[in-house]
Amino acid sequence: MKSIVLFGPPGAGKGTQAQRIMNSTGLPQVSTGDMLRAAVSAGTETGVKAKSFMDAGELVPDDVIIDLIKDRIKQPDAVNGVMFDGFPRTIPQAEALSEICEVSHVIAIEVPDSKIVERICGRFTCADCSAVFHDTFKPTKVLNKCDSCDSSNFKRRADDNESTVLSRLNAYHEQTSPLADWYKSRNIFYPFNGDRPIDEITTDILSVLQ
Repeated sequence: MKSIVLFGPPGAGKGTQAQRIMNSTGLPQVSTGDMLRAAVSAGTETGVKAKSFMDAGELVPDDVIIDLIKDRIKQPDAVNGVMFDGFPRTIPQAEALSEICEVSHVIAIEVPDSKIVERICGRFTCADCSAVFHDTFKPTKVLNKCDSCDSSNFKRRADDNESTVLSRLNAYHEQTSPLADWYKSRNIFYPFNGDRPIDEITTDILSVLQ
């Protein structure tokens, strides 16, 4: 199997499906964010380059990201391919990636914006034990009591509000719509309805990866 790309909007359930894809295919997950942090921590040549941009509050240029990916796909666990998570985000990035790595499948998890807003804005966590709950999908069994530690101390992320989530979704759609068309033209784009039971989504994804 060659490498695959996994993408979808925030809150679409990519993390859950990524873990299941890795377990089934054996492909390692490659996240540019994780690679950047690891390279900076290790003090590699590319990491030093990336750190200079990060420290200045600037986006790390595509050529630096591509250098990171080149290093990553040379590692032994990537001999049969990798699963890219969150990359590429733009057509120039996809074009650069195509020159160093063959992508056989682009897995797109699609969820309506209204559902994404509901998923993200309803999240809250226990401030004491970090257990995760949701107003609709996973409420506490006892009102205002954590299922795990009985705490009544809960918190919500400041950016888990409708206006912020919609802004993030708009940015996502602006970036990825052209990218989706680019991959569709290469007949390797596979969209999946992510507003279904998790096991159904996994079964459908794995069926095209056989």
